[in-house]
Amino acid sequence: MNHLGSVGRLNNRYFVMRHGQSKANLAGIIVSRVETDASGDYGLSEAGRDQVLAAARSGQLPAGTLVCSSDFARAVQTARIMAEYLGSSPVRETAALRERSFGTWEGTSVENYRKVWAADEAAASSNGVEPPCAVLDRATAFLLELEGQHADRDILLVSHGDTLQILQAGFGRMDPARHRRLPHLETAEIRRMRLAAAG
Repeated sequence: MNHLGSVGRLNNRYFVMRHGQSKANLAGIIVSRVETDASGDYGLSEAGRDQVLAAARSGQLPAGTLVCSSDFARAVQTARIMAEYLGSSPVRETAALRERSFGTWEGTSVENYRKVWAADEAAASSNGVEPPCAVLDRATAFLLELEGQHADRDILLVSHGDTLQILQAGFGRMDPARHRRLPHLETAEIRRMRLAAAG
């Protein structure tokens, strides 16, 4: 469900950021379960930390921006660097922004993402992968929660590639299964999100 579907106008300004390059990115493996993340060293690489600092210094976000993050190590580390640089309150961690679960592809090569995306387009289930509509449901429910708690704030959502692709589809009022048709977010990239007009 897209919880933004019935929203005409947002109370806050939203930005999304994909985490910096992680050790899982370097290894070329899929780490999409929080249990896997917690049991290994899959946080930011040194290059990833540098990417995040460069993004923080780019001036895209004002001081005091509210920073929310997935609770995966690579996202939390990214968010904390951003929050420290911006002088923000402590990072708000949430399971709502977690990486999409890639089912039995966990621990395998990132080349398997393409199989998942093809299955998304075909509206087919694939190896226990979390459906795009489920990712959209949890991410936009969190957005609605933020809308009820804040007004006129700059809010940064730090998350993962697929989760943010699907969230972008939600802002665009698109079918979340078509998320790969939207511009891809590079590691540590920040992008302003604007809600498409209803209808």
